Amino acid sequence: MTTTKEYRVLLYYHYVPIEDPEEFAKQHLKFCKETGLKGRILVAHEGINGTVSGTIEQTDRYMNMMKADPRFAEMVFKIDEADGHAFKKMYVRPRKELVTLRLEDDIDPNELTGEYLSPKEFYEAMQEEDTVILDARNDYEYDLGHFRGAIRPDIKTFRELPDWVRSNKELLEGKKILTYCTGGIRCEKFSGWLKKEGFEDVGQLHGGIVTYGKDPEVQGELWDGKCYVFDERISVPINQKEHVIVGRDYFDGEPCERYVNCANPECNRQFLCSEENEHKYLRSCSDDCREHPRNLYIKEHNLTEEEVQERIQQLKVEKVLN
Repeated sequence: MTTTKEYRVLLYYHYVPIEDPEEFAKQHLKFCKETGLKGRILVAHEGINGTVSGTIEQTDRYMNMMKADPRFAEMVFKIDEADGHAFKKMYVRPRKELVTLRLEDDIDPNELTGEYLSPKEFYEAMQEEDTVILDARNDYEYDLGHFRGAIRPDIKTFRELPDWVRSNKELLEGKKILTYCTGGIRCEKFSGWLKKEGFEDVGQLHGGIVTYGKDPEVQGELWDGKCYVFDERISVPINQKEHVIVGRDYFDGEPCERYVNCANPECNRQFLCSEENEHKYLRSCSDDCREHPRNLYIKEHNLTEEEVQERIQQLKVEKVLN
């Protein structure tokens, strides 16, 4: 791999039995901190799921350490170049599940999962008749970017997806179902769950969206927008052939790919917003959030109570006029 930047981001997961997740997490955190990595790693009895950033030397050391452990010898690392760390801190946390589905009868992807499709196979399958493409991510991830023609489940969290499928079975029955997610880990369980529910023809994008975007043959074709990632970068480009913006500004509906968090820390809603509208609306998703006593935008910009009220009144006047 030709490298031009000093830092890298590693994205990886592996479903493999880990006997004592708490002790593993403790030792793993120690190694990561000593190595100088930053990131977020989840450890469960069923395996490991992580994203870390560091220099080339630091990430190489980490990958070599993991590969030396027979449990992780076959683990695939997805590597992105970066200008610096993609995280502020280093966390390694034990969890009950690597991805939160909370199924009564859990799925072991090593025993049941959908058919693995390479980027080329997925690209071709998307264009076949009687195929539905089902996004296995949350609504705000879809809104920033998705495969052309993909179904957008109306969900805020992954664990809502099974209920959504049961309520919308008519969209999927009798079809070849193609499902995808960022790096592949959610689809490992979700595609297995679909098969268990009785859907026979289920394929998943092996390696996820990030692998699809790097594939030298498909080059991210048929992907529109950007891919949401859970680190400081917020999003990464996927389609190397053309860039179609699908995101829309929360306030005016204009094309937008810039996410912000609501300035009310008790809300913290994430929404697409231009820099201009961030200032106009005090980086707040509603009137209540704009007037919240803990509004962080007001604090950051040292606005007086008079200035805040003046701007809120102006917005209310505009709303009436429109």
